[in-house]
Amino acid sequence: MADITFDESNRILDRNQIMQKIKRMAYELYENNFQETDFLLAGIQENGFLLAQLLEKELKQIAAVQVELASISLDKIHPLDHSIVVEPNNLNLAHRVVILVDDVLNTGKTLAYSMQFFLKTEVKKIETATLINRHHTLYPINATYTGLSLSTTLPEHIRVILAEGERFGAYLI
Repeated sequence: MADITFDESNRILDRNQIMQKIKRMAYELYENNFQETDFLLAGIQENGFLLAQLLEKELKQIAAVQVELASISLDKIHPLDHSIVVEPNNLNLAHRVVILVDDVLNTGKTLAYSMQFFLKTEVKKIETATLINRHHTLYPINATYTGLSLSTTLPEHIRVILAEGERFGAYLI
C-alpha cells in the first residue's frame, strides 16, 4: 500500500457528496428521535470523531436540539489490550440517546467494543452512524444511519479523509 494515490481515479465520494450524505444522515437522525431534546454523538477517533463534529453542525442547523460530543479512543486491532477512553470522562449517560459514530463499518468490531462503555449505564438507546458501510460484518452490528452502502471485496479498503484539505473525500484503495 506504499503507492496509494488519493485522486479522481479512486475517489468514491468527494467533499460535496460527503456533506450531502451527512446532511441526509442528520435529518434521518432527527426524524427518528424528534421527541428528544438532546443527543450524545460519540465519535471513534479519529475520523469517527470528525464525522460526529460534522453531524453535530448539521443537526444544529435543522433543529433546536442540544448535541454533546464525546471522543472514543481504543486500540482497533486489540481492543482488550488497552482501556477504552471516552472524553469528556464526566458524561451523564442515564436515559440519553447515544449515537456511536465511525467513518467506515467493516466487520463491526470497533463499534462493538466501543459500545461496552455505554452499556455500563442505563442509556435510553444506542444507535450507530457510519459514512460508509462495507457489509463485511463479523459482529452483530448494523448501521442505523449510513451515508453510502458499498459492497467491496475483502482485500479492498476504504480510506476516508475528513480533515480540511484538497484530498477531503472517500477513496477505494
